[in-house]
Amino acid sequence: GDLISLAKQCHLPVKKVETWFRHRRAQDRPRLMKKFCEASWRFTFYFTSFFSGLALLYDKPWFWDHTVCWLRFPQQPLLPALGWFYLLELSFYCALVATLPFDVKRKDFKEQIIHHIATITLIFVSYCANLIRFGMIVMLVHDASDYILELAKMLHYMKWKRVCEAVFIVFAVVFIISRLVIFPLITYYYFVTKFQLFLISCLINTFLMILQLLHIFWSYLIIQMIFGVILHGAKRKDARSDTEESDRSEAEDLAKNK
Repeated sequence: GDLISLAKQCHLPVKKVETWFRHRRAQDRPRLMKKFCEASWRFTFYFTSFFSGLALLYDKPWFWDHTVCWLRFPQQPLLPALGWFYLLELSFYCALVATLPFDVKRKDFKEQIIHHIATITLIFVSYCANLIRFGMIVMLVHDASDYILELAKMLHYMKWKRVCEAVFIVFAVVFIISRLVIFPLITYYYFVTKFQLFLISCLINTFLMILQLLHIFWSYLIIQMIFGVILHGAKRKDARSDTEESDRSEAEDLAKNK
């Protein structure tokens, strides 16, 4: 009704008015190249971060046996390479927070802010408490799936649908195993059972639980997308897609201004 009224006021066919609104809305959407550049930049960092961390920890005995993380704590020497790796991760997440207002808006924008703040707090506090070994394992577990997601986004923007779906399924498997199995049942379990409770540990516990709740939320979105888009052949739509306004709401606003 608003479109018909607006078309009469402008002396134009309804289809022409609808086309105008589509073009106008497209101007406000982030360009595909911007999305691709964001995904490429994050893929480069996560890929480099994960495999660099894996190379740093591969020969460390406490990487394979988490109980060794707490031997002679807190008198544990800080290797320069691990210190630089920590600072690099902290700088990256600080940069993500600083660029959030300028990045492509997602439906989970608030969850992203909570995640980044929790991550920055955990990195900073664990560095000050000399929990470098535990922190390195946590960061490596989280980085294991991030670069696969960014790769899937890049393939999606390149319109390689089959390859994108295959990579996304791999991402879902790695994400669920690393975030819902390895992190809570192995990494977090050893922290709770081996680490004595005091103020710092309570703070770390709180933010680790916040991260775990976010993992459950995102796992729900991932599973929903797999069943709704890939397995059942529903219309493809990213569970974290950009927020858009409808043609109808734009027509209403413009009609009121008329």
